[in-house]
Amino acid sequence: CGRGPGGCRGGRTDMALRCAASLAAGRQPRGPRREGTVRWSSAAKASAVKINEKASREKILTLESMNPQVKAVEYAVRGPIVLKAGEIEKELRKGIKKPFTEVIKANIGDAHAMGQRPITFLRQVVALCTYPNLLDSPSFPEDAKKRARRILQGCGGNSLGSYTASQGINCIREDVASYIERRDGGVPADPDNIYLTTGASDGISAILKILISGGGKSRTGVMIPIPQYPLYSAAISELDAIQVNYYLDEENCWALNVNELRRALNEAKSYCNPKVLCIINPGNPTGQVQNRKCIEDVIHFAWEEKLFLLADEVYQDNVYSEGCQFHSFKKILYEMGPEYYNNVELASFHSTSKGYMGECGYRGGYMEVINLHPEIKGQLVKLLSVRLCPPVSGQAAMDIVVNPPVPGEESYAQFIKEKESVLNNLAKKAKLTEDMFNKIPGVHCNPLQGAMYAFPRIFIPSKAIEEAKAHKMAPDMFYCMKLLEETGICVVPGSGFGQREGTYHFRMTILPPVEKLKTLLEKVKDFHIKFLEKYA
Repeated sequence: CGRGPGGCRGGRTDMALRCAASLAAGRQPRGPRREGTVRWSSAAKASAVKINEKASREKILTLESMNPQVKAVEYAVRGPIVLKAGEIEKELRKGIKKPFTEVIKANIGDAHAMGQRPITFLRQVVALCTYPNLLDSPSFPEDAKKRARRILQGCGGNSLGSYTASQGINCIREDVASYIERRDGGVPADPDNIYLTTGASDGISAILKILISGGGKSRTGVMIPIPQYPLYSAAISELDAIQVNYYLDEENCWALNVNELRRALNEAKSYCNPKVLCIINPGNPTGQVQNRKCIEDVIHFAWEEKLFLLADEVYQDNVYSEGCQFHSFKKILYEMGPEYYNNVELASFHSTSKGYMGECGYRGGYMEVINLHPEIKGQLVKLLSVRLCPPVSGQAAMDIVVNPPVPGEESYAQFIKEKESVLNNLAKKAKLTEDMFNKIPGVHCNPLQGAMYAFPRIFIPSKAIEEAKAHKMAPDMFYCMKLLEETGICVVPGSGFGQREGTYHFRMTILPPVEKLKTLLEKVKDFHIKFLEKYA
């Protein structure tokens, strides 16, 4: 480069940048050594100052500048107590001694993580769709291959890796409609009203997005049950809507009372425009199953008050108590006559994540939306198209939920055996959990009629409540944190779901294997008795 006695200009600049980088990193830069000293050029010093100035520049995105609606979102199921459980797991892996050897995550309804075996037929069909070369394998049954071929024919390029229509693969939506008709005893279902979703949560969020509008006292109010699944409060916060609480009747097995709906609605009219009513049936976290009369009363109330109904029915296969039966809102709405069926706007939701399948990770789901204004239908499809399409493997999994083997097909016997085994096991664990909780002093648990959780009410002494306040915690959060730290059991405090003032609960899944569940319940019993003794 024709370097002269002082070297080229580029060489000096490079050296200055290296010095600046060293200084910014907290190291002494290397330069020409003379009599044991290091000389920095003025260019190097200037560059170092500039780099340090850049390093200390204020962040654009801070807690003060971020979207306040996102900051307001809370999701207790994966909240602080779960983060603490993760920290404890890391400590156990490092060999740090605890009074337990493992963390039992009973905070979430993740069936396979708790040891439940996948349904063979569902996995066979998804495997065939994922790797079509297996269609030539004699290891797979013909009824699984038939379904896989049909799904692949609905995919671009016969590949699960292609985008689908935003509403989902057409043949799967047809299968969903056929399933709904069978489930509801012949009530018609239109595939055009079916939208495949990324789990039920995606559909619920999408419907709420399109429903919420207005400002001030005309801002949309969304009526949700208390206790509720925190997806609802989180979505309402994110969308800056108004949460309108109606309380389930704990003294009457968490029943829904229309008088309570009316109280909540009338009070809310003074500060918002309530136009959405959310129902969770079977209940999460409360496990109640609504009877037919209750559903009729709710539908009449929605019709009378001009409310858009959201029916979260993801636990429709999880009904355990004698005398309880799942009734879909769609079916009851139809049977109430055309005045209701042709007018009440209803969105109902289902998922691959719960039931007997427990396929949470596939994120498969659907919603059926009826009596939607034709122009709004177009707006909903537009909104869904922004996320392109739901996961196609999840769509395939959803298809097997609604189109399982039938009598006469070669996979039917194994399928029905596996399905009944899961559901019978859950029913056994529901009764076991209820019985064991009700033997603990200071704990009361309503019958677990359905779903996959217990939501026991716990007595917390005033001394413990005062200590919780000193730690700036809700009393049941304090209780659950102590339970985690002393036993390794992770449950979710009832305050994360909502509860009546002065009552305390926690939610615990019943999914662990029976023997582990017994051990878990015994540990909770021992902990609770010691807790009462300490703080009484």
